Amino acid sequence: MPATHFEQFLAEAVVPDKEPGLGLGRDELYGLYTSWCLLQKAELQQPAALWEAMHEAGINPDSNNLSMTGPAAADYIISSAPDLV
Repeated sequence: MPATHFEQFLAEAVVPDKEPGLGLGRDELYGLYTSWCLLQKAELQQPAALWEAMHEAGINPDSNNLSMTGPAAADYIISSAPDLV
């Protein structure tokens, strides 16, 4: 069975962090998701759909231990803080 849009995002753009409690907040998660969609040329879904998909995957968007990874992470960081480049 092919991965869903959100499953693919979670598989490609986030990883569990070794430090529990230092995870990504909703703004960071949605920003990362936005970057991932742009890079994948995928249709951006509303935040509520992302939160629902995360809950279905057993991830609490308000309390998690996720870190960014991959090209979407680089795009999000550069887009969020262009003065750092």
